[in-house]
Amino acid sequence: MTDSLLVERSGALLTLRLHRPALHNAFDDGLIAELTHALDQAGRDPSVRAVVLAGEGASFSAGADLQWMRGMAAASESENRQDALALARLMRTLDELPKPTLARVHGSAFGGGVGLVACCDIAIAADSARFGLTESRLGLLPAVISPYVIAAIGTRQARRWFATGEQFDAATALRIGLVHAVVADDQLDAAVEQQLALLMAAGPVAAASAKALVRQVVVSHDPDARDQANAELIARLRVSAEGQEGLGAFLGKRRPGWIDAG
Repeated sequence: MTDSLLVERSGALLTLRLHRPALHNAFDDGLIAELTHALDQAGRDPSVRAVVLAGEGASFSAGADLQWMRGMAAASESENRQDALALARLMRTLDELPKPTLARVHGSAFGGGVGLVACCDIAIAADSARFGLTESRLGLLPAVISPYVIAAIGTRQARRWFATGEQFDAATALRIGLVHAVVADDQLDAAVEQQLALLMAAGPVAAASAKALVRQVVVSHDPDARDQANAELIARLRVSAEGQEGLGAFLGKRRPGWIDAG
C-alpha cells in the first residue's frame, strides 16, 4: 500500500484505488507518479488479466488538488510543461495499457478524473455520479486529457463541455458516450462484477488485444493495408494456442481452459 494509491490483487484481477479520500482523490504529482508506476507494472505482468480503477471514499476523483495547483501557478512555464507531460504520460499509459481496463465511477469525476474515465475501456457509473470538465472556470482548458475525452464523446460534445465548464449528471455522461452504463448506487459493484465476469470469459489475448485492433482500424487510411493487417491478425489468432483452445471448446461444447484458470 502507498500513501495515495491502494493496489489490491484478487487472482487475475488488479484493482487500483485512488486513496486520497479527504481530498476526493484529487491529483497531485505524487498520485500521478504512483498510478503511472502501478499501471506500468500491470502492463508487464502476464498474470494480470484486467484492471479496475476506482476511488476511495465519497468520490472517484475531483480532478487537480488545489494545493498542487497553487504551487504550479507560482512555477515557471517550463516547470508547468514538465508537470503536464507527467499527467500526459499517465493518461497515455492507461489508454494504451495492454490489459482491459474498467472505471468504477461514483461521486465526483471532474477534470482529470474525467480523463481517467475516458481512457478506460469500460466505464460504469453510479446514478448519483457527477461529471465536469471544469477547467475553463479557472481560465484553463482540459488540454492534456482532450485526446481521450474527444475520442469518447466526439468533437461536437467536447466543444460544448470544454467551453462551458458546466457539470453534468450520469445520465448525460451515458448519452454522450463518456460511460457505458449507469446503475443504481447500490448496484454499482454488482455491475462491475458482471463486466469483469465477461472479460474473464473472453480469451486473455483477445481481450487484451481488442483496443489495439480498434486503434489500428481508426488510424488506418489505406483500405488494402487495413484488410491485409486484419487478415493477418485473425489468421494468427486462429492458429494460436488460445484460438485453438477457444474454437475447440466451442465445438466440443465445453468451457475453455482460461475460464477456470482465471
